Amino acid sequence: MKRNFALIGAAGYIAPRHMHAIKETGNTLAVAYDINDSVGIIDSLAPDAAFFTDFESFYEYAHCLRRRQATALDYVSICSPNHLHHPHIAAGLRLGCDVICEKPLVPTPSLLDELSLVESETGKSVFTVLQLRHHQAILKLRDKVASARPDTKFDVDLSYITSRGKWYAASWKGDPRKSFGVATNIGVHFFDMLHFIFGKQQASVVHYNAEHKAAGFLEYERARVRWFLSIDASDLPVEVKGKTTYRSITVDGEELEFSEGFTDLHTMSYVEILAGRGYGLADARQAVEAVNAIRNSRPNPSHAERHPFTQRLLA
Repeated sequence: MKRNFALIGAAGYIAPRHMHAIKETGNTLAVAYDINDSVGIIDSLAPDAAFFTDFESFYEYAHCLRRRQATALDYVSICSPNHLHHPHIAAGLRLGCDVICEKPLVPTPSLLDELSLVESETGKSVFTVLQLRHHQAILKLRDKVASARPDTKFDVDLSYITSRGKWYAASWKGDPRKSFGVATNIGVHFFDMLHFIFGKQQASVVHYNAEHKAAGFLEYERARVRWFLSIDASDLPVEVKGKTTYRSITVDGEELEFSEGFTDLHTMSYVEILAGRGYGLADARQAVEAVNAIRNSRPNPSHAERHPFTQRLLA
């Protein structure tokens, strides 16, 4: 059965992955919206899609599509800036659609509760893209942890440095009122991954939190995690100089290799959602709670469980 989709945030970095996923799952992108009009990629994926640069016209058009069963929208996919996720999700639900939204769904647990109310009012559901839960290396590690002795706690170092140029500060991503800070913007899917593998979070300490980087310690039922996140190229290790990204997870000193295998994860997420196996508000809660606590914590650099890169910052 072919479904009709709308897309909010069509000019964003992640939007093409959603457009590809809609097409590759055999569905139709009927209408798209963005305040920017650099959306030429639509020509190769959904050339017949209507497009709007003001939300009011988009919403009215989408609402009118409901008059005919053949054109009525089934899903609204959301790739807009982080601070707009909540109103855009609510708008999609009130259009009578299920909603697929990029992470972070919202910045606070209270807004998850609000969206749960809108779900109840509309009878529609919110799904989020937690693509790392579909990565084969992550699933293999999760199985390994599950098969270990129940009292085993793993020692984990998580490092993610994805260098960004001067444009970043000028964009919404550089405004903490819109992105909610670097730990939320680039880290939320890693915190979800840690919860997915190692269970319930038990403790959190922030060692460092600044405009371009953040670091801390998290304890889960099955792991102690030292984490470091940065968009500053000067944090890249010497051995990867010349590259723009460094991603590393070590578990009890053993490197987890997951630099590959990301290409089709959004499409896989769509397949699962359309089959009724998507991740909803309850699944997103732990990561939302984690990044909300990090944003609101006063850094405590004296805590002993510091990431090696943090040691260098505080030396």
